[in-house]
Amino acid sequence: MPMDAVTATPSLRRHSLDAVLRHAWQVDAFTASDVIAAIGVTRSTAIDVLDELTARRLLAEMPNARAVGEYSKGRPARRFAFRPEAGVVVGVDAGRGHLTATVADLRGETLATSRLTVDPERDSPERRRRAAEATVEATLKRARRDRSEIVALCAGVPAPVDREGRSPVHHDRFWERMNPGFIDTFQSWSPVVRVENDATLAAVAEHARGAAADCDDFVALLAGERFGAGICLDGHLLRGKHGGAGETVAFDRVEGVGSAEGLAPRCVEAARAALRSGSLPAQSALHDIDPAAIDAKSVLDLAASGDPGALAVAREVGGALAGVVGIFGSLFDVDRVIVSGAIAAGAAPIITAAIDALPRALDLPAPAIVASTLGADIVSIGAVAAAVDAARDHALDLPVFSLPDDRARA
Repeated sequence: MPMDAVTATPSLRRHSLDAVLRHAWQVDAFTASDVIAAIGVTRSTAIDVLDELTARRLLAEMPNARAVGEYSKGRPARRFAFRPEAGVVVGVDAGRGHLTATVADLRGETLATSRLTVDPERDSPERRRRAAEATVEATLKRARRDRSEIVALCAGVPAPVDREGRSPVHHDRFWERMNPGFIDTFQSWSPVVRVENDATLAAVAEHARGAAADCDDFVALLAGERFGAGICLDGHLLRGKHGGAGETVAFDRVEGVGSAEGLAPRCVEAARAALRSGSLPAQSALHDIDPAAIDAKSVLDLAASGDPGALAVAREVGGALAGVVGIFGSLFDVDRVIVSGAIAAGAAPIITAAIDALPRALDLPAPAIVASTLGADIVSIGAVAAAVDAARDHALDLPVFSLPDDRARA
C-alpha cells in the first residue's frame, strides 16, 4: 500500500465522523440511508461511523422503523438520534452592568438562566471573576447539571478579544476589568472555553437565529449605550490582530457621527437640546416630561405614535445612524446593517430616518438597515450558539466522548 494511502486513512475516517456528527446534530431520528443521501459515504462507512458515534455516546440507537409503524416489509432499518442531553454548554454575557449565564443542552435549548446586576463603580477584575463563577455555578444548580457535564463555555465581554481570548491593555484599564482573564478563569470548568467581544456574539446570534440567517455579509450593530459592531464578511467573522475589528472609537473623528455613543443617549440628548432651544413643536408630548426623566424608550414610543417633536428627534438621530451605516457600507461592502440589542425594539422611527438620510453618493449600493428581533438577550443567545459551535467542532477530541476502551484506560 502506498505511504500516502496509509497516512490518509485516519484523516478520511475523521472526516466521515465529523460529517455524520454534523448531520446528526441538526436532524431528528435518521437511518444509515439518510446519512448516505445527505453526505455521500458508502453504506459500510455509514454503518461503521454510526456505530462509533453511538459507542462515543453522542448518538443513541432508537426503536427500529417497524416498531414505530414506519416500515412493514423486509429487514427494519436501524434508526439513530443525536443525544443533546449528553452534555451541556454555557453562555455568559458579562456586560458592564450585569452578568447573565445560560446553561443549555448540546443543541442550544435553554435549561436555566441566571442574571446578576453588577455595580460598575465597585467593579474590579477579581470581583468580576468571582461573580461570573458564582453566576455560572448557580445556573448549573438551577439546571440540575454538574460542572463535569460542561462540554463548552463561551463568554462575551464589552472589550476587544484576540484569538487567544485575551483583551489588550486599555489606558484606563476598562478592558482589563471587562475581561479579567476569563479564558483562564473557566479552564478548570470546561474542556473548551471561548471568549469573544459582545458585538461579535451579536453577529453570531443574528447569523444563527436572527436577521442574518440568510446572509453572509453583514454588520450586527449593538446600538444601545455605545456602538459596537460585529462584522461578518463572506460568512467569516472579522477579528483583527488584537480583536479590535468593529471597535468604533474612530467615530469620534467622523463628521456627522461625532462619537461612539449609541442611539439611546443620542435620543435623550437630542430631546433635551430641543427642549432647551425651544425648537419642539408646541403639540409635542415631550413638553410634558421632566427633562431629567427623559429616556430613549419614551422618545421612541412617542415617535412611533406620530408625535412631531419625537419624530424630529428620531430624524436627527437617524442622520447619525446613516453616517455609521454609510461607513460600514463603504469599507466592507456589506448587504445589511442590523440594529441590535434592546434598543432595536423601538428603533423603527430612527431606522426609517436613517434610510432616508443614507448618502446617495456611495459608489456601492447602500446596505439595508434592519432591526433585530432578538432583543436584549442577543449576546446571551450568541454566547450559547458559539458554545454549541465549539462543542460540535471539538466533540470528537474530548475525553467525555472517547471510545469505551479509551475511557477505560484513562
